[in-house]
Amino acid sequence: MSKIARLSQGSGSKVLFKVVALFFVFIAVLGIFGKWRFPGQDRLAKAKCTACGRYRIGKGPCACGRGPHG
Repeated sequence: MSKIARLSQGSGSKVLFKVVALFFVFIAVLGIFGKWRFPGQDRLAKAKCTACGRYRIGKGPCACGRGPHG
C-alpha cells in the first residue's frame, strides 16, 4: 500500500467530523444572535394596523379602513 493511501484512510473521517462540528457551532451562533433584539423592531411594530395587522406605508390611513388613522 502506498503512503498516500495509508494517510488518507483515517483523515477522511477526521475532516468530516470537523466539518460537522463547525456546522453545529455555526448553527448555535446563529441561534444566539437570533434571540437578540435588533434596533428598529419597535418602529416596525408601530407601523402595523391594529385592526388587520398589515403594514401601513406612509402617514395615510390603512386600506382596511377599520384601524386607527383609517
